[in-house]
Amino acid sequence: MRRVFIPLEASEPSAPAAGAQNLTLTGASMGTSWHVQLLSDGKHEHAVLEAGIQAGIQRVLDQVVMQMSTWDPASDLCVYNRAHAGSWQQLPGEFFKVVDYSLYLSQQTAGAFDITAGKLVDLWGFGPTGKRATAPEPSQIQTAMEAGNWKALELDHIKHRLLQPGGIALDLSSIAKGFAVDQVARFLESLSISSYLVELGGELRGLGMKADMSPWWVAIESPGDMQASEPKKEYMVALHELSVATSGDYRQYFEQDGQRYAHTLDPRTGYPVTNELASVTVLHPQCMVADALATALTVLGSEDGLAYANQHHIAALFLQRNGTHLEEKMSAALTAMLD
Repeated sequence: MRRVFIPLEASEPSAPAAGAQNLTLTGASMGTSWHVQLLSDGKHEHAVLEAGIQAGIQRVLDQVVMQMSTWDPASDLCVYNRAHAGSWQQLPGEFFKVVDYSLYLSQQTAGAFDITAGKLVDLWGFGPTGKRATAPEPSQIQTAMEAGNWKALELDHIKHRLLQPGGIALDLSSIAKGFAVDQVARFLESLSISSYLVELGGELRGLGMKADMSPWWVAIESPGDMQASEPKKEYMVALHELSVATSGDYRQYFEQDGQRYAHTLDPRTGYPVTNELASVTVLHPQCMVADALATALTVLGSEDGLAYANQHHIAALFLQRNGTHLEEKMSAALTAMLD
């Protein structure tokens, strides 16, 4: 069974220009790969155009890494994490924007989304300190939880500064990748490119249409470890002025005594989520927002997450494990997009 979703509020895409060239570019960033497909206006030499755009995309991604990476000790984020208690740290504009939205979402979800859980992420083996094969001790979890407190963060919107209350370790892995996709999209649009599909580690954003006048169709990611007891559903989205991000328990995890510990942590309990959600996918014009919301809704769970999505008019798909098959739940905003 195939489900097809069409953006409702997008403007009509412009037709590709005569002689438009199709370019496919690839590279690596943030521990994963990126892929960009686009249509150029055909006015420039193909090789020169390809090299220039490739280099520009990589510069954009490198800038996000240098600001927000937990893996590079020289990044602005790591500098902030090492700062002494009570100090105000100047943030680049992009970093500030991501933190600003993150704190808004933390407040909106009562802490289900929390970028101050860096020490908790490391403790569970999903950060730069390295993987682990066994769950940490409850006392260790409690200590790591006490180190995080999003309510203690203060933003100075005039001077673009962030207070380091002391011992806070930020982790932007649940939002930075989506923001990076948006930054690549902005770069392409600054070159007057009006048709593209950007993908970074499974998060996507698209605009316009392909040379054959068809949309940028993408498949919504779903778990591949289920033995389907019913016909498998396919979910296809036309990405025009739209992004898609998925949070799933099958991406990073370890197992101990038959228990799966997935990388999505509930900062309110200190443990990986245990709500049987296999994945949550969010559609939104901004990939940063879709990325963060996919994580927040996963933590909230199918019932509370669906209620939140409906309250805030978020297009979201919840796939929940039930024995050998997946149960599907859609928010009202997503159901309205069904073609």
